[in-house]
Amino acid sequence: MSAPRLVLATHNKGKLRELRDLLRGQVPGLDVDTEVVDAPSVGAPDVAETGVTFAENSLLKAKAVAKATGLVAIADDSGLAVDVLGGAPGIFSARWAGRHGDDEANLRLLLAQLADISEEHRGAAFVCAAALALPGEHASTVVEYGQLEGTLLREPRGAHGFGYDPILVPKGMDRSCAELSREEKNAISHRGQAFRALLPAIVEALG
Repeated sequence: MSAPRLVLATHNKGKLRELRDLLRGQVPGLDVDTEVVDAPSVGAPDVAETGVTFAENSLLKAKAVAKATGLVAIADDSGLAVDVLGGAPGIFSARWAGRHGDDEANLRLLLAQLADISEEHRGAAFVCAAALALPGEHASTVVEYGQLEGTLLREPRGAHGFGYDPILVPKGMDRSCAELSREEKNAISHRGQAFRALLPAIVEALG
């Protein structure tokens, strides 16, 4: 089996699958299924998200994992920005209900908070900042961004995706992100946009 060449600084298998899908066939000679791995696969640290912006958090994670593993590292920080909440949950999206990664609790709390909000004020957007960091003493970094605008449902719909996917309907569509196929979601998602913007840097780093 090929040795890892690129590590995604996450423990989220859904994010790893999305990155592999996006990179498949894009980087000459890269076997995405064996050479693109997540942080636990290479013993990388679980980096605390102490930044106050998506970009700060993604850079913190990418640089720490690149330094710890000696591999090219990618990290993203992403979340849901709700218009009527002034951009919250934002960087707190994954722990909005108090415990990191409890998607069901986060969804239920947010829907309860928005229960009395009328349809015209249920605008929101998924936002992503993705960072690439090279290992080494003079490591360089690149940050790219993506955003997917839409409106929030009153109840979750769909069985795909993760996080807040079941309650955001992208602008111009009538299905939630969790009702889209992986290919459909990757084509429009905030993370897809940010990772695609990173592609030239990824190709150069792995070349």
